[in-house]
Amino acid sequence: MITKTITNLDSFSGTILIPVFETYSKSIVPIAFHGLEIASKVFFGKKDTHYVAEKNDNTYIFIGLGKTIDYKSLKTIFRRISSKQKENFSSNVALVIPEQCVEEQIEAMISGLLLGTYNLGHFKSEKEEHPFLNSEFTLNLVTENDYLAAATKGIKIAKAQLSTYNLVDLPPNTINPKYLAIWAKETGEKYGFDVEVLGYEASKIVGLGAFLAVGKGSENEPQFIIMNYTPTTEVKHMKHVGLVGKGITFDTGGLNIKTAGMVHMKCDMAGGGAVFGAMQLIADLQLPIKVTAIVPCAENAVDAKSFLPSDVIHSYSGHSIEIIDTDAEGRLVLADGLSYLIKNFKPEYIVDIATLTGSSVATLGYECGALFTNNVEMARKLQESGDSIGERLWPLPLWDAYKSDIDSDIADVKNYSGKPVAGAISAAKFLEYFTQEHKAWAHLDVAGVAFGDDEFAKSKHATAFGVHLLTKFIENL
Repeated sequence: MITKTITNLDSFSGTILIPVFETYSKSIVPIAFHGLEIASKVFFGKKDTHYVAEKNDNTYIFIGLGKTIDYKSLKTIFRRISSKQKENFSSNVALVIPEQCVEEQIEAMISGLLLGTYNLGHFKSEKEEHPFLNSEFTLNLVTENDYLAAATKGIKIAKAQLSTYNLVDLPPNTINPKYLAIWAKETGEKYGFDVEVLGYEASKIVGLGAFLAVGKGSENEPQFIIMNYTPTTEVKHMKHVGLVGKGITFDTGGLNIKTAGMVHMKCDMAGGGAVFGAMQLIADLQLPIKVTAIVPCAENAVDAKSFLPSDVIHSYSGHSIEIIDTDAEGRLVLADGLSYLIKNFKPEYIVDIATLTGSSVATLGYECGALFTNNVEMARKLQESGDSIGERLWPLPLWDAYKSDIDSDIADVKNYSGKPVAGAISAAKFLEYFTQEHKAWAHLDVAGVAFGDDEFAKSKHATAFGVHLLTKFIENL
């Protein structure tokens, strides 16, 4: 995609996008632009409406923004136009920037346009190519101001989210732990971060017992992926952030096999997918912060070698874990990921992200992710970062009153409370046990927001929730 600025449309030929803030439906003054007039009873800028007109071999798409607009809505509006009006797009597009727009809004618009190119039909024999994906596609910003930096950032955000869409939406016979390890290495080489991968034997040697217990029932070898990003320019007093993402490429539930919803369990690596996308974006933006990210990737399968309910396994931290439920496997791989990160890299801040519990969905629905932390400043920064881009979080407690939920008679802790209540909280308390009382750790349970239904496909699909949120949080540090 080529992006450039033009100050007028005098010699332009192609598709012209005109965002319009809402006026008044009964106004006698039509919306006028470039020799075109649209009566208010036909179009007056109402949110989620658009109007298409042809003149002088140009296609004009008027886009209703409503009276006020937030980042997420703006991004969705432009994704909708790109996705559902692609037959009206040429390989030369002009976006008319309203005078009152700020850089974040330009970023959201252009990010949305690029996200609109996504097509869930990865394996369809006939697949229509979006004009934006043409190597000669040009996006012209019609403005007197220089918004190219905001446009470039919007493109980078969308590219990272598109990467995560692909990783989460592709089927489990494509996306297995080895695939993710190769993806991480290739992406690291392209964008500028180092990658180390521990396979089964290497993981066994270092003692990643909880991680290996989950993956040993699958013919696909588990892969413990470690990524390190350091900015190329020297930074004084550089902060160090650690990320951990759940990378369960498919979750049958293990021997506690799932009785419903298993068809969607390719999405159980969406937390890991968010970390992969965030690492791509962080490196692409060259943020002035050191980031270490770990994604323990495994498949929780049913086999003679699968771990059993009532097993006692030994984690990387040295603590023993009683297995109550093999379907509470995500917290096991995260426990080893957190322990390994803290012991070997000692980051100042840690955020883990996972599609961890149905309990978080029962509590918060599909509107926001659950946030767990005892660090007030981190909670504030994570929520503010999320609110600003429409990836919202809401806090749930980590009180010690819930600590008894993971008490075990035979081991140091058990992996599941067995109670029908407070499941997201007891899972968070389990993870907290493996953080060595780190003072700046946060856990994000995104089971309700990482994969779901919307207008862009008939079946459930990835949202890339967390890619921009984690990056924005790190920017705001």
